[in-house]
Amino acid sequence: MNTKLYNKVIDYDFKKLFEKKYYTYFTKGNFNINIIGVRAKGASITNRFDDVIILDYKNEKGEWHRDVYKATTDPGLYYMKSLASKKGCAIMVPGQYRGLWKLGYHKGEYLALVQNKPVKVYRDGNKNDVYNLNPKTIEEGIYGINLHHAGTDSISVDKWSAGCQVIARLRDFHQLMKTCMKQNCNTFTYTLLREEDL
Repeated sequence: MNTKLYNKVIDYDFKKLFEKKYYTYFTKGNFNINIIGVRAKGASITNRFDDVIILDYKNEKGEWHRDVYKATTDPGLYYMKSLASKKGCAIMVPGQYRGLWKLGYHKGEYLALVQNKPVKVYRDGNKNDVYNLNPKTIEEGIYGINLHHAGTDSISVDKWSAGCQVIARLRDFHQLMKTCMKQNCNTFTYTLLREEDL
């Protein structure tokens, strides 16, 4: 876990930040889940799970609860250098995406949160070890940008992400999915932030 980032987010007031950004922050009802990704500072590719994905929600008792998971919101080094698309590697653009995901099967293999609505991505095609977040390369569409898991307890991102949002530990992912399946709505909004936003 990125300790510095974890310490920032564990008690952070996301509701206040969302209001400032004119994003929706869900407060009504139990398990009306806010899924939030926070991308760590830095343009160089660490190829590590140094970001976090957060679930903010009221539990069955109506009490606020926050789960913080070790994750990546960036593609791994493998797909940055071996492009899956001739347009360049997909890097999700920060923002709020209402109803982005729904329950489905990642690559037809296991239950995950799969892309349901268009998402904006940067396209980085220069095959180096720096994320090129050029606004001129942004495009929007359905690219299979899912929320899924890596290995049992993965350290390096490598082939685990070509643009997806990925939980490092399998047990954490299972916990996340167990929580998500308690939500009444069958679509999930995702908000991707930068560490600099906090």
